[in-house]
Amino acid sequence: MEALRLSRRDAIASLAGLPALSALAAALSACGKKDIRGLPFDGRIVGPDVARGHLLRTGDLLSRPAVRTERVGTAIVGAGISGLSAAWRFARALDTDFRVYDLEEAAGGTAISGANDVSAFPWGAHYVPVPASPNRALEAVLEEAGALIGRDASGAPEWAEEMLCREPEERLFFGYTWRPGLYPRDGASHDDLVQLARFQREMNVLAARKDSKGRRAFAIPTRLSSDDADLAALDRITMAEWMRTRGYTSPRLLWLAEYGCRDDFGTNLEGTSAWAGVHYHASRLPGEDDDEDASEFLTWPEGNGRLVALLAKSAAGRLSASSLVFDVVPAPKPGAPVRLRVLDAARNEVVAVEARHAILALPKFAAARVFAPWRAAPPAFLADMSWAPWLVANLTLAARPEEKGFPLAWDNVLHDSRSLGYVVATHQSGPEHGPTVFTYYQPFTDEAPAAARAKLLGASWEDLASAVLADLSKAHRDLPDLITRLDVVRWGHAMARPTPGFLSNSVRHLAPSGGVHFAHADSASLPLFEEAQDAGVRAAEAILAARGVRFASLAAG
Repeated sequence: MEALRLSRRDAIASLAGLPALSALAAALSACGKKDIRGLPFDGRIVGPDVARGHLLRTGDLLSRPAVRTERVGTAIVGAGISGLSAAWRFARALDTDFRVYDLEEAAGGTAISGANDVSAFPWGAHYVPVPASPNRALEAVLEEAGALIGRDASGAPEWAEEMLCREPEERLFFGYTWRPGLYPRDGASHDDLVQLARFQREMNVLAARKDSKGRRAFAIPTRLSSDDADLAALDRITMAEWMRTRGYTSPRLLWLAEYGCRDDFGTNLEGTSAWAGVHYHASRLPGEDDDEDASEFLTWPEGNGRLVALLAKSAAGRLSASSLVFDVVPAPKPGAPVRLRVLDAARNEVVAVEARHAILALPKFAAARVFAPWRAAPPAFLADMSWAPWLVANLTLAARPEEKGFPLAWDNVLHDSRSLGYVVATHQSGPEHGPTVFTYYQPFTDEAPAAARAKLLGASWEDLASAVLADLSKAHRDLPDLITRLDVVRWGHAMARPTPGFLSNSVRHLAPSGGVHFAHADSASLPLFEEAQDAGVRAAEAILAARGVRFASLAAG
């Protein structure tokens, strides 16, 4: 029994950090629990079918014969945002000769969502910034979603108030109490505040900068950014190095900058390209004077699951769920078909597919096991890529925790934590009292992704739930008595990490090969809805053009 207890404690320590164990012990003691093996609520691990995805590793499927052959105009492999955006673009062009294949039972990738009797909630991505530059495809989707409701006299978009994140947007648990905003201003020294103001001014200048071709220094999608030499040079150093060379030494500012890296990239200052680290701040609308950026966010109780549902309508009747594409062979010559093989998991049978075109809307580590030429000779770009593992948990609460300091916000961050804290699913639509759902995010940034991934995927539900409770109990001591259910998702490869040198990686410039097009946010190494959508729309438009279809492009830029 003691050996089991030590193993469990070690597992939680590796996930939540040693300081969290004392918080966990205190929290469980308060609700009558004697040790960390028992939890006062139910839950389970949900989400991606890890075992099904790992079938690609062995190659055993390649020896199985197909039971029948199907034909389709375009085979879209992957029903994440890129694949669904390609389907959406085809549908807008009145081209319905496509089929979307995905190994999961539901479309959406890392933007999937869930719901219970209390609220809908996200299992991953949970907002989209209001576009800082014109983006026809994004604006078209947001208009269909009811978020873009019109334009003013100058043509600028007008946004639905109920979908703009309402106040209070964010707060920080710092010094044993909740405080407004994300920067810990209380107790900050004069030098801390001077450095903060200088950093914000510098980000505002970069946000407003344009090059001789009229391109923003840091744009979304990133392919529209300036390639000025001094900006490109930022990709040769880490964000930590950039902060040091600019004289930013304030621990509070360094914390804020690293929070941004963890928030968007699943990395830390030492592991993030300075170009990406600056992009996090300078791609958004500049604020006034020393204010933080002026960006607004569109969000929904289910997060970007709202947009997934909209995009998936374009594939209605043409989405093959629980279908693992394990082999894609490009056309050997013009006019020949792309050949795919698919495991229909529901029937446990292999189906051959012949398509005029295909879109590989898969993360590249998976595409390398699926695309026959890459399987035979792994592409060099893979050696310079890595993917961050994440834990996401949804905590259903019977009531709100007791608060000390600034009230409950949409985004709630703990300063003394490696997690990102939580967002409140009912913030936009529900009352400010009673039951709610907290969506908790934990990127694993402080060790090699493969090691962190092994720990994450090897942990039990009880390990993971205990780690979440330990972390949040620092700020909410009464949480154990309020949780009615705690479910978790393990994202082993949640997002590509923009490490130094990512801008020059050849993955960013993949050309179609034998009728196969490539579309995924990891080609940009910035895990943003805008990047994923742009990749899918451009792939679809390239195929429409190859077919001789006339259309007005929606691709950004």
